[in-house]
Amino acid sequence: MKKVIAIVGPTGVGKSELAVFLGEKLNGEIVNFDSLQFYKELNIGTAKPGEEERKRVPHHLYDLLELDEEFNAAKFVEIADNLIKEIWERGKIPILVGGTGLYLRAFEYGLFSIEVPKEIRGTLRKRADQDLSSLYEELKRLDPEYAQKISPKDKVRITRALEVIYTSGKPISYFHKENPFFGKKRYNLIKIGLILPRKELYEKINLRVIKMIEKGWIEEVKKLLEKGYSPKLKPFKAIGYKYIIQYLQGKISLEKAIELIQRDTRRYAKRQLTWFKKEPDIYWFNPDEKERILNFLKEKLATN
Repeated sequence: MKKVIAIVGPTGVGKSELAVFLGEKLNGEIVNFDSLQFYKELNIGTAKPGEEERKRVPHHLYDLLELDEEFNAAKFVEIADNLIKEIWERGKIPILVGGTGLYLRAFEYGLFSIEVPKEIRGTLRKRADQDLSSLYEELKRLDPEYAQKISPKDKVRITRALEVIYTSGKPISYFHKENPFFGKKRYNLIKIGLILPRKELYEKINLRVIKMIEKGWIEEVKKLLEKGYSPKLKPFKAIGYKYIIQYLQGKISLEKAIELIQRDTRRYAKRQLTWFKKEPDIYWFNPDEKERILNFLKEKLATN
């Protein structure tokens, strides 16, 4: 089975920098699996690779979607599967990079796909906004096994589980048993995890937020709102964007917005680490160990 490299880890740890380094050294092409970097026009706030990096190594699945387009793990897997084959056919090595753990897991093990009618999705989302607790009670009745595993406040998973039930007539727990993630691997994935001491990572995150503001993050959001995009769009609910919108609306000060972005980004990094620490077969390194990582990968790529 041909090999794929994946670089994982928390936000701000240095994944993109390592990906470009490895792409140059290993004749690779970079494939994004960061859910926000799929969107066009979200550049500064998502820390998307710049022009210089993209000239050095081919980058894929960036600037893929309009801000109001829907996307999910199943669609990602479908697009990524075709792209990986094309990269192999060019004699190159695919290097996946990102922090959206669910997308990588779906890519490695597969994911059941159900096309949910817009009416069902719209109705459930509206109800979730109005009374999430009643939706959770409904899920407890229809799929008690899955409801036990998730938080009563997890809007995304509650609505997704009910979408599956109302579309297929079967609970999501049934599909998880039929097609569990940790079944047969679809790819020979070499996973490199980047990690830093917690204090050092948090300091990097705090500084990065300041740099993003200085680079024009506020102006980026302002222009998008002036184009007529609704502040209620899903990408704008992501870390950082919602607080910049609140600042632009005069609801909070810039200092408060920065403080909240830094806090939420640190919390997100902690959740990412928790997720990836539970994933099997990740080889962990400090982001400064580029040569060591390169030599490790050369050995792995040379073995069957």
